[in-house]
Amino acid sequence: MHRFEDLKIWQKAMDITEKCYIASENFPKEEKYGLTSQLRRSAVSIPSNISEGAGRNTNGEFKQFLGIANGSSYELLTQLYLSKRLNLITEENVRPIINEILEVTRMNFSLQKSLTKS
Repeated sequence: MHRFEDLKIWQKAMDITEKCYIASENFPKEEKYGLTSQLRRSAVSIPSNISEGAGRNTNGEFKQFLGIANGSSYELLTQLYLSKRLNLITEENVRPIINEILEVTRMNFSLQKSLTKS
C-alpha cells in the first residue's frame, strides 16, 4: 500500500482537476450535462484511480488502476481539444492544462514501469 497523498502524480492530477473545474465554469448552460460534466468526470477520475490503486494490496492491482487513470487522461485530452474546437476555451487557457496532462501521462508510465520491477 502507498500513501497516495505523498505521490507527486496524485498531487499533479489534483491540480489538473481543479484547473479543469475552473476552465469549464463558463461553458454554456446547455453543456452542463454534456461536455462540462464529461470533462469534469474525466478529470476527477485521474486522481481517484491513482488513489484507489495506491490503496490496493498488490503492485499489479495498483498498475491496473494507473492504467485506468491513464485512459481517463487521454479522454480528458480529447474533451479539452473538443472544447477548444467549439470555442468554449481559448488556446491560451487550454495549452497549460494539456501540457500538465501530458506530464502526468509520462509520470504514470514511469510509475507503472517501476511497479513491474519491484
